[in-house]
Amino acid sequence: MKISAFAIEGITVGKHNVKDTRLDQADKLVKAKKKTYPQIDLVGQDGAMEADVIIIPAEAKMDLILADLDFVETRLGKAPQENEKIILSKMKSALEKEEFISSLGLTDAEKEVISGYGLLTLKPVVVVQKEELEDFGALLAKVLAQSGYLCFLTVGDKENRAWLIKKGTTAWEAAGVIHSDIQQGFIRAEIISFDDFIAAGGETQAKQAGKMRLEQKDYIMQDADLVNFRFNK
Repeated sequence: MKISAFAIEGITVGKHNVKDTRLDQADKLVKAKKKTYPQIDLVGQDGAMEADVIIIPAEAKMDLILADLDFVETRLGKAPQENEKIILSKMKSALEKEEFISSLGLTDAEKEVISGYGLLTLKPVVVVQKEELEDFGALLAKVLAQSGYLCFLTVGDKENRAWLIKKGTTAWEAAGVIHSDIQQGFIRAEIISFDDFIAAGGETQAKQAGKMRLEQKDYIMQDADLVNFRFNK
């Protein structure tokens, strides 16, 4: 996952771990040789076009909006086809109200029409206050939550790990985040909700209490689900 720090100085670009306290709790209950947090790639303003998410200080919010508004107005001035014009007009109205394009909830079909535009506020944008920049770990956690991401956990043996996925990801898609072989040979997902895991005092205890569920490919992953994927090797 790539995050662009737009108009923010003093942040170190590069790879950063995102500390997850749920993984810390799981690590205390289930022993493993290694603990691995999810990792993001932080880039500067020049990487905004390729980023999945943009973070921007409150005072620079209008810079982002005006950049998109300028593009949209220029495009409208070129007499586009009617379907494109309708979408452009919708975006122009939102931007003039100082709203991000992402707030419009455009359909996949509408996004396809404007896919080559490079509009910055079509991406998730998280506005941050100056004081939030002082706690970088908390800032990253906020960015992930507000831009539609969550983590699921795998525990035991060699590694306790948190895996970063988008909200709405299915169990089958989550399996592919770990390895394509697991996705291709998917049989089922053994799920324990995080609250049940903590309340029971560990994975084994949760299973003994009947808290493990067997879910199929289309199960929608929930935040901090503990999962064990069964698959054909």
